[in-house]
Amino acid sequence: MFLQTAIFRAVEQGQVDFIYHLFKVYPGFEIQDGKGKTVLPYAVECRQAKIFNLLLRMLKESGRTLILIPDTFNNSILHSAANLSANLNHIQGAALQMQSELQWFKEVESNLPVMASELMNNTDRMTARELFTKNHKELVKEGEKSMKATATSCTVVGALIVTMMFAAAFTIPGGNIQDKGYPTFLGMLTSRYSEEDFLKSLPTKMIFGLFTLFFSIAAMMIAFSSALILMLDKQSWIVFPTILLATLPIASFVWMQFPLLRDTCISTYGPGKLGKK
Repeated sequence: MFLQTAIFRAVEQGQVDFIYHLFKVYPGFEIQDGKGKTVLPYAVECRQAKIFNLLLRMLKESGRTLILIPDTFNNSILHSAANLSANLNHIQGAALQMQSELQWFKEVESNLPVMASELMNNTDRMTARELFTKNHKELVKEGEKSMKATATSCTVVGALIVTMMFAAAFTIPGGNIQDKGYPTFLGMLTSRYSEEDFLKSLPTKMIFGLFTLFFSIAAMMIAFSSALILMLDKQSWIVFPTILLATLPIASFVWMQFPLLRDTCISTYGPGKLGKK
């Protein structure tokens, strides 16, 4: 009992060295919790990618195949990946949390035989994919709200930039969607929000939207500063403080939104949950 608790606690905390030495000394060692769940699906449930990779590699090195032994309730390893992670607080925003969960599920699925996606558990009579949809229903809704809120706030800033740079333009280029009044150049506001869209489509639109917004802000500040310098050529004591004051709110907005752009880029085009794409 003590050994069982220690091993599962080590998996939960991501103690890779402990697990490595344990299974190096006892290659065929198997231990289960009270529900019949072994170490590998527990590592999947705890989102411990390094331990999952380690166990898969050690199985291959020993010449053994990955056997899909379900637990007492007929839950497979993929069912463990379908559970909502309890450790999502380190990821910024519900949209990126949903993307992270999707990436984890798909990468675990890619390492398992096809039959894993067809196995139904006993408690819900669901496949792993159906269980994933059930467990992440609320997160999808929160992700939709998060993305729409970000898109709306960026739309307001974009509208201000257009108004300042093109004084003659009283509407945003492209016009407005008449029934809702949303600008047409930000597709996130009118996109569908299914589970799969959080994997690539929506994050890509977010990246493109934030990047073009930052570029527009930089162009606006260059134009504003150049015009001010030309008009007040010999009054630098007015020019530079004015530019500095005008830059402060812009800089604060960029400072708040840039981490979102960085995290979205890394999450979408980075190495993936298991260290590969």
